[in-house]
Amino acid sequence: MTAIAVTIAGSDSGGGAGIQADLKTFSALGVYGASVVTALTAQNTRGVTGIHDVPADVVTAQIDAVFSDLAVDAVKIGMLSQPAVIAAVAAGLDRYRQVNVVLDPVMVATSGDRLIAADAIAVLREQLMPRALLVTPNLPEAAALLDAPQAETEDDVLRQGERLLALGAKAVLIKGGHGHGLESVDILVTATEQIRLVAQRIATRNTHGTGCTLSSAIAAGLAKGDTLGEAVRAAKAYLTAALAAADTLTIGSGYGPVHHFHRWW
Repeated sequence: MTAIAVTIAGSDSGGGAGIQADLKTFSALGVYGASVVTALTAQNTRGVTGIHDVPADVVTAQIDAVFSDLAVDAVKIGMLSQPAVIAAVAAGLDRYRQVNVVLDPVMVATSGDRLIAADAIAVLREQLMPRALLVTPNLPEAAALLDAPQAETEDDVLRQGERLLALGAKAVLIKGGHGHGLESVDILVTATEQIRLVAQRIATRNTHGTGCTLSSAIAAGLAKGDTLGEAVRAAKAYLTAALAAADTLTIGSGYGPVHHFHRWW
Protein backbone atom coordinates (compact mmCIF):
# COMPACT_ATOMS: atom_id res chain seq x y z
CA MET A 1 0.00 0.00 0.00
CA THR A 2 1.09 3.54 -0.70
CA ALA A 3 1.73 5.58 2.44
CA ILE A 4 -0.41 8.75 2.33
CA ALA A 5 -0.20 11.85 4.51
CA VAL A 6 -2.34 14.98 4.39
CA THR A 7 -1.27 18.45 5.40
CA ILE A 8 -3.95 20.83 6.65
CA ALA A 9 -2.21 24.19 6.67
CA GLY A 10 -1.63 27.56 5.06
CA SER A 11 0.08 28.17 1.75
CA ASP A 12 3.48 29.94 1.65
CA SER A 13 3.84 31.68 -1.71
CA GLY A 14 7.61 31.75 -1.19
CA GLY A 15 7.71 27.96 -1.02
CA GLY A 16 9.72 27.58 2.17
CA ALA A 17 7.09 26.82 4.80
CA GLY A 18 3.45 25.78 5.14
CA ILE A 19 1.79 23.50 2.61
CA GLN A 20 4.77 23.74 0.26
CA ALA A 21 7.31 22.65 2.87
CA ASP A 22 5.01 19.85 4.02
CA LEU A 23 4.54 18.40 0.53
CA LYS A 24 8.28 18.62 -0.15
CA THR A 25 8.98 16.79 3.09
CA PHE A 26 6.43 14.06 2.39
CA SER A 27 7.94 13.54 -1.07
CA ALA A 28 11.51 13.51 0.23
CA LEU A 29 10.58 10.81 2.75
CA GLY A 30 8.73 8.57 0.30
CA VAL A 31 5.15 9.45 1.25
CA TYR A 32 2.36 10.59 -1.07
CA GLY A 33 1.13 14.00 0.04
CA ALA A 34 -2.30 15.59 -0.28
CA SER A 35 -3.42 18.94 1.10
CA VAL A 36 -6.19 21.00 2.61
CA VAL A 37 -5.42 24.72 2.28
CA THR A 38 -6.61 26.81 5.24
CA ALA A 39 -5.13 30.18 4.29
CA LEU A 40 -3.30 31.89 1.44
CA THR A 41 -0.33 34.02 2.44
CA ALA A 42 1.58 36.59 0.41
CA GLN A 43 4.99 35.64 1.75
CA ASN A 44 8.66 35.43 0.88
CA THR A 45 11.93 35.04 2.78
CA ARG A 46 11.61 38.58 4.16
CA GLY A 47 8.15 38.33 5.66
CA VAL A 48 4.38 38.01 5.33
CA THR A 49 2.62 40.87 3.54
CA GLY A 50 -0.90 39.48 3.35
CA ILE A 51 -3.16 36.68 4.61
CA HIS A 52 -6.44 35.53 3.06
CA ASP A 53 -8.27 33.00 5.22
CA VAL A 54 -10.09 30.23 3.38
CA PRO A 55 -13.76 30.08 4.51
CA ALA A 56 -14.56 27.24 6.89
CA ASP A 57 -17.05 25.65 4.48
CA VAL A 58 -14.38 25.46 1.78
CA VAL A 59 -11.96 23.87 4.26
CA THR A 60 -14.68 21.32 5.05
CA ALA A 61 -15.23 20.65 1.35
CA GLN A 62 -11.51 20.00 0.86
CA ILE A 63 -11.43 17.63 3.85
CA ASP A 64 -14.41 15.70 2.53
CA ALA A 65 -12.95 15.50 -0.98
CA VAL A 66 -9.59 14.19 0.20
CA PHE A 67 -10.57 11.88 3.07
CA SER A 68 -13.58 10.32 1.34
CA ASP A 69 -11.33 9.06 -1.46
CA LEU A 70 -7.77 8.63 -0.15
CA ALA A 71 -6.79 6.08 2.50
CA VAL A 72 -5.04 8.60 4.74
CA ASP A 73 -2.40 7.20 7.12
CA ALA A 74 -1.41 10.41 8.93
CA VAL A 75 -2.36 14.08 9.18
CA LYS A 76 -0.19 17.10 9.82
CA ILE A 77 -1.97 20.27 10.94
CA GLY A 78 -0.27 23.64 10.61
CA MET A 79 -1.56 27.20 10.25
CA LEU A 80 -5.17 27.57 11.40
CA SER A 81 -5.75 31.24 12.01
CA GLN A 82 -9.50 31.45 12.68
CA PRO A 83 -11.79 29.73 15.24
CA ALA A 84 -14.32 28.60 12.62
CA VAL A 85 -11.61 26.88 10.58
CA ILE A 86 -10.26 25.14 13.69
CA ALA A 87 -13.75 23.85 14.47
CA ALA A 88 -14.14 22.60 10.88
CA VAL A 89 -10.84 20.72 11.07
CA ALA A 90 -11.73 19.17 14.45
CA ALA A 91 -15.05 17.97 13.06
CA GLY A 92 -13.31 16.53 10.01
CA LEU A 93 -10.83 14.56 12.12
CA ASP A 94 -13.75 13.04 14.02
CA ARG A 95 -15.75 12.35 10.87
CA TYR A 96 -12.91 10.38 9.27
CA ARG A 97 -11.60 8.86 12.52
CA GLN A 98 -8.05 10.12 12.19
CA VAL A 99 -5.67 9.10 14.98
CA ASN A 100 -2.16 9.72 13.57
CA VAL A 101 -2.50 13.48 13.90
CA VAL A 102 0.49 15.79 14.37
CA LEU A 103 -0.53 19.30 15.46
CA ASP A 104 2.01 22.06 14.88
CA PRO A 105 0.46 25.11 16.60
CA VAL A 106 1.81 27.69 14.15
CA MET A 107 1.49 31.18 15.59
CA VAL A 108 4.38 33.30 14.29
CA ALA A 109 6.41 33.08 11.07
CA THR A 110 10.23 32.94 11.13
CA SER A 111 10.15 36.60 10.10
CA GLY A 112 8.15 37.47 13.24
CA ASP A 113 4.80 38.01 11.52
CA ARG A 114 1.78 36.77 13.48
CA LEU A 115 -0.19 33.96 11.79
CA ILE A 116 -3.08 33.28 14.19
CA ALA A 117 -5.88 35.42 15.57
CA ALA A 118 -5.64 35.97 19.33
CA ASP A 119 -9.10 34.46 19.94
CA ALA A 120 -8.16 31.31 18.02
CA ILE A 121 -5.49 30.13 20.47
CA ALA A 122 -7.98 28.97 23.11
CA VAL A 123 -10.09 27.21 20.47
CA LEU A 124 -7.02 25.40 19.13
CA ARG A 125 -6.06 24.36 22.65
CA GLU A 126 -9.55 23.09 23.52
CA GLN A 127 -10.66 21.51 20.23
CA LEU A 128 -7.52 20.22 18.53
CA MET A 129 -4.99 19.35 21.20
CA PRO A 130 -7.08 16.46 22.61
CA ARG A 131 -7.53 15.10 19.06
CA ALA A 132 -3.80 15.04 18.27
CA LEU A 133 -1.42 12.15 18.81
CA LEU A 134 1.41 14.71 19.09
CA VAL A 135 1.60 18.48 19.57
CA THR A 136 4.85 20.15 18.45
CA PRO A 137 5.15 23.69 19.85
CA ASN A 138 8.39 25.65 19.91
CA LEU A 139 9.29 27.49 23.11
CA PRO A 140 7.21 30.65 22.39
CA GLU A 141 4.23 28.57 21.20
CA ALA A 142 4.26 26.37 24.30
CA ALA A 143 4.24 29.51 26.44
CA ALA A 144 1.34 30.98 24.43
CA LEU A 145 -0.71 27.79 24.73
CA LEU A 146 -0.26 27.92 28.50
CA ASP A 147 -0.46 31.71 28.85
CA ALA A 148 2.86 31.47 30.68
CA PRO A 149 6.39 32.89 30.41
CA GLN A 150 8.71 31.19 27.92
CA ALA A 151 10.67 28.28 29.39
CA GLU A 152 14.30 29.13 30.15
CA THR A 153 15.62 25.77 31.38
CA GLU A 154 15.03 22.13 30.50
CA ASP A 155 13.21 21.70 33.79
CA ASP A 156 10.88 24.52 32.72
CA VAL A 157 10.33 22.75 29.40
CA LEU A 158 9.43 19.50 31.15
CA ARG A 159 6.96 21.25 33.41
CA GLN A 160 5.31 22.97 30.45
CA GLY A 161 5.13 19.65 28.60
CA GLU A 162 3.38 18.08 31.58
CA ARG A 163 0.95 20.99 31.79
CA LEU A 164 0.09 20.55 28.10
CA LEU A 165 -0.56 16.85 28.73
CA ALA A 166 -2.90 17.84 31.53
CA LEU A 167 -4.82 20.00 29.03
CA GLY A 168 -5.52 16.95 26.88
CA ALA A 169 -2.47 16.45 24.66
CA LYS A 170 -1.46 12.78 24.33
CA ALA A 171 2.19 13.62 23.69
CA VAL A 172 4.13 16.87 23.35
CA LEU A 173 7.39 17.61 21.55
CA ILE A 174 8.68 20.98 22.71
CA LYS A 175 11.28 22.17 20.23
CA GLY A 176 14.47 23.90 21.33
CA GLY A 177 15.30 25.79 18.15
CA HIS A 178 14.62 29.11 19.89
CA GLY A 179 17.00 28.20 22.70
CA HIS A 180 20.69 28.93 23.04
CA GLY A 181 23.90 26.95 23.24
CA LEU A 182 25.80 24.59 20.99
CA GLU A 183 23.06 21.96 21.05
CA SER A 184 19.46 22.11 19.89
CA VAL A 185 17.47 20.07 22.40
CA ASP A 186 13.91 18.92 21.78
CA ILE A 187 12.03 17.17 24.58
CA LEU A 188 9.32 14.60 23.93
CA VAL A 189 6.92 14.26 26.85
CA THR A 190 4.31 11.49 27.06
CA ALA A 191 2.27 10.05 29.90
CA THR A 192 4.94 7.40 30.51
CA GLU A 193 8.29 8.87 29.47
CA GLN A 194 10.41 11.92 28.74
CA ILE A 195 12.91 11.70 25.88
CA ARG A 196 15.66 14.22 25.24
CA LEU A 197 16.56 14.57 21.56
CA VAL A 198 19.84 16.35 20.93
CA ALA A 199 21.49 17.63 17.75
CA GLN A 200 24.26 20.10 17.06
CA ARG A 201 22.86 23.59 16.58
CA ILE A 202 23.41 24.56 12.94
CA ALA A 203 24.74 28.07 12.35
CA THR A 204 22.58 29.24 9.43
CA ARG A 205 20.22 32.07 8.65
CA ASN A 206 18.17 29.74 6.44
CA THR A 207 15.69 28.46 8.99
CA HIS A 208 12.42 29.30 7.24
CA GLY A 209 9.96 26.42 7.58
CA THR A 210 11.83 24.39 10.19
CA GLY A 211 8.75 23.75 12.34
CA CYS A 212 6.60 22.81 9.36
CA THR A 213 9.30 20.48 8.09
CA LEU A 214 9.79 18.71 11.41
CA SER A 215 6.09 18.12 12.05
CA SER A 216 5.46 16.90 8.50
CA ALA A 217 8.48 14.59 8.72
CA ILE A 218 6.98 13.08 11.89
CA ALA A 219 3.64 12.63 10.09
CA ALA A 220 5.49 10.95 7.20
CA GLY A 221 7.06 8.47 9.61
CA LEU A 222 3.71 7.68 11.19
CA ALA A 223 2.19 7.21 7.73
CA LYS A 224 4.86 4.59 6.99
CA GLY A 225 4.07 2.71 10.19
CA ASP A 226 6.77 4.00 12.53
CA THR A 227 6.08 4.29 16.23
CA LEU A 228 5.86 7.81 17.61
CA GLY A 229 9.36 7.59 19.07
CA GLU A 230 10.81 6.26 15.81
CA ALA A 231 9.05 8.94 13.77
CA VAL A 232 10.26 11.77 16.03
CA ARG A 233 13.88 10.59 16.01
CA ALA A 234 13.94 10.13 12.23
CA ALA A 235 12.32 13.53 11.69
CA LYS A 236 14.87 15.24 13.94
CA ALA A 237 17.70 13.65 11.92
CA TYR A 238 16.10 14.67 8.62
CA LEU A 239 15.61 18.28 9.71
CA THR A 240 19.15 18.54 11.08
CA ALA A 241 20.54 17.39 7.73
CA ALA A 242 18.23 19.77 5.86
CA LEU A 243 19.46 22.65 8.01
CA ALA A 244 23.09 21.64 7.53
CA ALA A 245 22.61 21.78 3.75
CA ALA A 246 20.50 24.96 3.75
CA ASP A 247 23.38 27.27 2.87
CA THR A 248 23.97 25.38 -0.38
CA LEU A 249 20.73 26.99 -1.62
CA THR A 250 20.48 30.63 -2.69
CA ILE A 251 16.83 31.54 -2.19
CA GLY A 252 15.76 35.12 -1.49
CA SER A 253 17.42 37.78 0.61
CA GLY A 254 15.92 37.02 4.03
CA TYR A 255 15.43 33.83 6.02
CA GLY A 256 15.86 31.16 3.35
CA PRO A 257 14.36 27.67 3.46
CA VAL A 258 15.95 24.47 4.68
CA HIS A 259 17.07 22.05 1.95
CA HIS A 260 14.29 19.50 1.78
CA PHE A 261 15.93 17.54 -1.04
CA HIS A 262 19.50 17.55 0.29
CA ARG A 263 19.83 13.82 -0.36
CA TRP A 264 19.25 14.19 -4.11
CA TRP A 265 20.32 17.66 -5.29
